Amino acid sequence: MIGISTKTIYAVAALHELGAIQENEVLKIKEIAARAAVPQSFLEQILLELKKQGILLSVKGAHGGYRLAKDLKDITLKDIITILETDAFADLARTDNMALKLFWDDIQQGIMEVFSIPLSELKNYQMKANHTLNYSI
Repeated sequence: MIGISTKTIYAVAALHELGAIQENEVLKIKEIAARAAVPQSFLEQILLELKKQGILLSVKGAHGGYRLAKDLKDITLKDIITILETDAFADLARTDNMALKLFWDDIQQGIMEVFSIPLSELKNYQMKANHTLNYSI
């Protein structure tokens, strides 16, 4: 069954921060780690993997850093899980019982639909969080 590790949670937090910057800007790993409250050493590995898979671009040099390679609306949670989690969407039904196989296939289909949410939805959650904070003062 699917599990979401800290690695994926940190990746989404980093992508959320990178999605908040202007298109021509970059963020250094240190800045992403501070903004996302993620350990920098762990984040480096995650960002390298996301870069290798075409989710991020890196710019070298003194004014270098990372930025999104594509818009958050084109990146789903499923994409990130598939990149960072081993066997996350592996075949659940390891049985010869057809009823159980159909049951687990339906469960897996539901999971795939839920995780197909684009990361651009994070902006809606940010607005909701800001709205909640305004009322809790």
